Amino acid sequence: MPGPYPVRFGTAELVRDAGRGNAWLVSVDGVAQSYVDLDDPAHLEFDYVRRFGDVVDRLPPGPVEALHIGGAACTLPRYVAATRPGSRQLVFDADGELVELVRAQLGLRVPGLRVRVTDGRAGLATRRDDSADLVVVDAFERATLAGGLATLEAAKAIAGILRPNGLYLANITDGSGLPFARRFLATLLPVFPEVLLLADPGVLRGRRFGNLVLAASAGQLPAAEIAARTASAAFPARCVYGAELRKLAGKAAPITDADAPPPPKPPEDILGLF
Repeated sequence: MPGPYPVRFGTAELVRDAGRGNAWLVSVDGVAQSYVDLDDPAHLEFDYVRRFGDVVDRLPPGPVEALHIGGAACTLPRYVAATRPGSRQLVFDADGELVELVRAQLGLRVPGLRVRVTDGRAGLATRRDDSADLVVVDAFERATLAGGLATLEAAKAIAGILRPNGLYLANITDGSGLPFARRFLATLLPVFPEVLLLADPGVLRGRRFGNLVLAASAGQLPAAEIAARTASAAFPARCVYGAELRKLAGKAAPITDADAPPPPKPPEDILGLF
């Protein structure tokens, strides 16, 4: 099972975590893509995925209808299936070879889960309005955000797919000055009445490159509860919302299909940890 495998966007590798019985790290060209514990799908190893989980946990109890753009080893879909039995989930992933590798080596027989090989924007165009409780965008190609998923047009399409109190979660990356994150905030704020941001304090201050998680909804987000949970985590995160969030966005211009900056690229010396 371990070893190099050619996939659409590079060379994938599976590495077993010696500290856990049946846990695997999936990387492509040395960039970490997913960590999944097949015996304990409720275990979330990556900090930003744990933040996803913290927000999802505060949705009303019960099963959800979820759409995930970007799948890799399907860590979050497995988590949702384990913590919200009866959920129906669809994953769009553009790397068909990686999907087949995960299916063959790690299995994708997860209750209620379907995986479709397609580009994220093309997949969004196939979904009905008011058809999802949760939409998650976590799609990277060669360590950069997949094209067209951070634009105003994509945000509007996702808002249409979500039910009235549905939740949109996105993982982005940025570094010094947070120029991309500010523009992404300026993209979400005109579309969603409620937006919050979660990030490591060092990343939020622009001191180092890293992940930022955005949550958005037409309904009210339990920002104070999420802030308390993430502040007490093993690796604490700041939760920014309200006036502080709008101040962070400042006068940044929304990202559009016609005016999309190149996604930020991580420094070469941290690619293996990304």
